[in-house]
Amino acid sequence: MGSSGSVKSGKGKRVANREARDRIVTVNVGKKGLTENLINEINLQLEKHGVAKVKMLRSFRAGNDRKELARMIESRVMGEVVDLRGFVLTIKH
Repeated sequence: MGSSGSVKSGKGKRVANREARDRIVTVNVGKKGLTENLINEINLQLEKHGVAKVKMLRSFRAGNDRKELARMIESRVMGEVVDLRGFVLTIKH
């Protein structure tokens, strides 16, 4: 489309994707687990941004299955898990 088109390619697309990733808020779940305040924070970020990342820290995991923990988190927030990479969930509103 030339330089005046709106379709990005190559470096422009990579930069746009990186900026979009950087805007996603990450919430850490630690040793206190899924408290009401943490659930409220995740829901607030989902309402504001439409997407949130939830990182399950080692103290929260404590030998439990990551997929089971992801299902537990999904059942308590107003969104659905769209991606699970390692111990980081991406939740969409």
